[in-house]
Order: sequence, then C-alpha cells, then structure tokens
Amino acid sequence: MKYSIIVPVFNRPDEVDELLESLSNQTHKDFEVIIVEDGSVKTCKDVCDKYADILVLYYYAKENSGPGQSRNYGAERANGDYLLILDSDVVLPEGYLQAVEDALRQNPVEAFGGPDAAHPSFTPVQKAISYSMTSFFTTGGIRGGKAKLDKFYPRSFNMGIRRDVYLQLGGFSKMRFGEDIDFSYRIVEAGYRPQLFPDAWVWHKRRTDFRKFFRQVYNSGIARINLEKRHPGTMKLVHLLPTVFTIGVIALILISAVGRALMYYVDRDQFYWMCFAPWIPIILYSLLICIDSTIKNRSLRVGILSVPAAFVQLMGYGLGFIESWWKRCILKQDEFTAFEKNFYK
Repeated sequence: MKYSIIVPVFNRPDEVDELLESLSNQTHKDFEVIIVEDGSVKTCKDVCDKYADILVLYYYAKENSGPGQSRNYGAERANGDYLLILDSDVVLPEGYLQAVEDALRQNPVEAFGGPDAAHPSFTPVQKAISYSMTSFFTTGGIRGGKAKLDKFYPRSFNMGIRRDVYLQLGGFSKMRFGEDIDFSYRIVEAGYRPQLFPDAWVWHKRRTDFRKFFRQVYNSGIARINLEKRHPGTMKLVHLLPTVFTIGVIALILISAVGRALMYYVDRDQFYWMCFAPWIPIILYSLLICIDSTIKNRSLRVGILSVPAAFVQLMGYGLGFIESWWKRCILKQDEFTAFEKNFYK
C-alpha cells in the first residue's frame, strides 16, 4: 500500500460523505482511508458503510482527545508507506493523488504539503473566508500555494509524510490548536525539509459562518504564543501584524468616539476631524479588500463579504494572540493551565 489517508472527524458526517465521494473518484487507486471518529455525538459510521465496497476504508471510533491524537491513533493502524493527513472539511479533485505520486517520483522527500482553494459551489461566505485566509492583504499570502524563500511548513488540511518518519517523531503533540505547525517545526528541526507540491491542492471549506470562523482564528492566535514557547525564534514579523492591526483599529475607533464626545460637549467645529478622520484608513483598507476580492472571485457579493471576513480573520487572531501573550508571558501560566477551560476540559 503506497498511501494511507488519515482523517479525524468530530460531528461532521456530511463533510465526510463529500470527502469520501471525492476519494472514490481518484485516478490513482493505491491508497487506503482511515476515518477516526473523535468522540462524536453525530457519527459518520453510516456514511463510511456506504463506501465500504468502493474504497479500502477503515472506520474507528474513540473518546474525544482532539485532532492531533486522533491522527496518531490512525497512523498507528496505517499500512501505507506515506501518510496523507487531511481535514474532514476538504474535497479532493480527481487528480490529487496522481499529483502527489508524480511529485514524489520527481522529488522523493520525506514530508510535503499542498495548497487549498475555494470550490465554485462554495457559498459566498465560504469564498470570502477562503479569500481572507489566503490573500496577501490579510495573511501576507503565507497560506497560499506559491513557493517561498523561507522553509515550507505543511498544514493538517493537506499534509503528507513518510510513515517511518511520522512514527520516529512521535506524531502530533497534545496541543489542541497549532498542533500541525508544531509537528511541521519538529519535522524541520529533525533535519528534514518539507516541500510544497503546488499541484496537489484541495478544496477547503473552512468555516461556514463568521462566528465559527472567529473562534477558529482566535484559537490560532492563542496557539501562536504557545508555538513560540515550544519553538523559540519561530515567530516572524508577519505573525505580529494581526495584533498590530487589531490594536490600531481599536485605537482609531476610540479616537473617533472621543472626538464625537468632544464635538457634542465642547466644540463641534474644532473636533470634527477627530470624529471622522480615524475612519479613513479603515474605509480605505475595506475598499482595497472589496476590490481585490471582487476581481479574484469575480463576484461583488463575495467582495463585500470579504470585508467582514478580513476583519474577523485579523482581529480574531489578534485578540487571541493578546490573550495568550498576557497569560503565558505576563502571568507566566503554562500552556495547559492557561487554557484548560478553552481546550482541555
């Protein structure tokens, strides 16, 4: 068996159905699928049974322990030479596995990963969220599909690694968020150099509404400090920008609020600028996002929705980063006690 595809699942049977359907259409057939049900109430057992005669498919159910430990559970039961780690909310084009196979023949590396994209069938909100996670004007393009001068760190939505290397490194840690980046750091620290396979891309749904998306990026902001504590020196300038953006937006809004109060109680004409001028950079940034997303998605509606998506992405991450910085760096709490209520119930 060449490939073992490992997918942790938590209460998402509909997503698993779409993923398994896309796997059944792969042009390259030398693979098995391992679904690990991570303590779900709404299980995908019936969905997996539907594909039992179509795919080499193994379904396991276990108590909830988070995605990282569920991937380790699947890896211990895998037979493939390479482990392909996917999230349950991805859908694969029919040539995905063939693209991985072709890339490995040309460059037989120990670890690799691919980019993600928005499918035409995604809702406008999903497309807006996808834009906010990949655009140069939001994340600096660090999650896009282009090769970079810096080291490449695969993410768990589309990650591949040779099974013996996975087991040698002990798989994913017990981190509840950021565990995929932690694993990528450990791969690099062990002397391996993960490669980006641009043609091995997936459609990634991410979150379906802004509330869920905010929680996701908030947790990512928390994880960033935890990752720096585990791997000193890995934090880059781009990781600080969402926090700077968040503080800047809050400061501009407060200045505007103070200006409005001074206009009302002191002098309307003297403080008029203080009320409205702070909104200029916010409006200009919003227009930039709207225009760029409209052009890339060929949809004004997606462009408009990309504005709140961008603010949720940046400020959610920034607020999580600030909370984690306060608890870990100022209060000196350890990773697990600082966020026991959030992650480790």
